[in-house]
Amino acid sequence: MTATAHIHLVHRQHTDGNKTVEVKGDTVGRALADLIAQYPAMEKELFDKNGKLHGHIEIYLNAESAFPGELEKPVAPGDDIQIVTFLAGG
Repeated sequence: MTATAHIHLVHRQHTDGNKTVEVKGDTVGRALADLIAQYPAMEKELFDKNGKLHGHIEIYLNAESAFPGELEKPVAPGDDIQIVTFLAGG
């Protein structure tokens, strides 16, 4: 199954500048694992040392929040996975 991962601007330095990456996997977690297989630097950007998504990362599947249980959500061919990073500033 091929889906499209949409990469947030702050992470594009880790995907050779790509805004989107074609990923394979029948769940969001497996699709993200494929993204990391293609771009290993994305692992530390998305996950903590215990393998949990960082708190500032939000995953959307076809423009709808995948929370809770985002890594277990099923992915169908042609789905869009948006990786959103919450930023703060002042």
